[in-house]
Amino acid sequence: MLTSKMLIDKDFQIAEVDPRVYGSFVEHLGRAVYGGIYDPGHPTADAQGFRQDAIEAIKALNVPIVRYPGGNFVSGYNWEDGVGPVAERKRRLELAWWTIETNAIGTNEFADWAKLVGTEVMMAVNLGTRGIDAARNLVEYCNHPSGTYWSDLRISHGYKDPHQFKTWCLGNEMDGPWQIGAMTAHEYGRIANETAKAMKWVDPNIELVACGSSSRGMSTFADWEATVLDLSYENVDYLSLHAYYNNNKDNTYDFLASSLDLDQFIDSVASICDFVQAKKRSKKKLMLSLDEWNVWNSIGTSRMEERWQIAPPEFEDVYTHEDALAVGCYLITILKHADRVKMACLAQLINVIAPIMTENNGAIWFQTTYFPFMHASNFGRGTVLQSIVSSPKYDSKDFTDVPYLEAISVHDEENGMITIFAVNRHLDEQMELNVDLRSFGETTFVEHIVLENDNLKATNTKTNPHNVMPHNGGHTKVDQGKVQAVLNKASWNVIRLKTKQA
Repeated sequence: MLTSKMLIDKDFQIAEVDPRVYGSFVEHLGRAVYGGIYDPGHPTADAQGFRQDAIEAIKALNVPIVRYPGGNFVSGYNWEDGVGPVAERKRRLELAWWTIETNAIGTNEFADWAKLVGTEVMMAVNLGTRGIDAARNLVEYCNHPSGTYWSDLRISHGYKDPHQFKTWCLGNEMDGPWQIGAMTAHEYGRIANETAKAMKWVDPNIELVACGSSSRGMSTFADWEATVLDLSYENVDYLSLHAYYNNNKDNTYDFLASSLDLDQFIDSVASICDFVQAKKRSKKKLMLSLDEWNVWNSIGTSRMEERWQIAPPEFEDVYTHEDALAVGCYLITILKHADRVKMACLAQLINVIAPIMTENNGAIWFQTTYFPFMHASNFGRGTVLQSIVSSPKYDSKDFTDVPYLEAISVHDEENGMITIFAVNRHLDEQMELNVDLRSFGETTFVEHIVLENDNLKATNTKTNPHNVMPHNGGHTKVDQGKVQAVLNKASWNVIRLKTKQA
């Protein structure tokens, strides 16, 4: 059996977890909105057409913020089309995904849905075909109390109280040639800065996210970030990162090592932010928003060949057990960077590369990736500890010195809980994990949750929704501040411990 060690000290801290790192994303793409959160023909639909079974599934994930309405979609979106009487709303050709947008759901309806699931809205503005004027008007419509044209228009639409959306994205992936209105770094930096100024003049309390490169693999990467921040640093609060991974080459060891790439990506962007801060001699340290991340096996596939359909199924990836392990590794990596990554959005929430799947007017089921995200979101609150980890390592095609153990610990002092998240990357062998947490004094065992399956390609489907499920049968012993646990091969583990309250 492999052996590994963790030393956890309550005074060795990375940072408090910002709950928004457990955010998600709903775009007007495929069946995310129509057929996903909104399905008026469904037996559980409420008066507004929102699926109650989907709401309950999302509430169980405890998602604190959801990015909306895009994504590529937002770069061609006229927000005015999605407010006012639904019967009077215009149908539009949606150029990002070659569909017809009915605008049955818009800003106000999404705000209503967000309240139902207990989440905040991360609103995105269109900097592709629109700009400063549309953005400032949207902030006024959403956040200003009353007494102006746009705020009074909101009131006339039945929303007396402002939505008070706090977090706003300044466009989406604006360096991408696939983007409507794609820009150079200088063009985007200028418009992002001027839009940010106007939006904050309308509401000084909002926070703004500037677009980083669409991915680390873009030729624009690094130069884009440096140029954009050079032009907008003092008027924005976060820089975005987007990261997707897959195992399309069917090399599981390499795939599970891809969290090392995410780790390096985050470090690189943080370094660029710090370079610009130093260059500008600024007192402000910019934080990061990983507002799109996931396993995306169908990435690179084209839009629907049959154009101008309404909410056709798109990018409905079926996730495997190994995909769930990868998601677990990414979650651990995000927590390791809790000092800089303050927001992160699993892309997306429902039907489109999502942990939750639905059938129009029918069933709902959870993909394998639902479970590590749910565990992290519910149990990974508190302070991330700087755990010292010792583990056997391996080399893969693209990575060297990959630890078989990927792990992090979180201390929830208020509730007296310590949670260890751990992935055993070894595909054939168990691993003994020895944890020293004597600095916490007396601790007791609560539970050891395990997600495992002998078939790495095992999936959950409509006809077999419980094929890959977590269980509470993990093997863990606690004795005088020392923990001995067994991590089964290719497994995601959540070890929960209780500290003695003072």
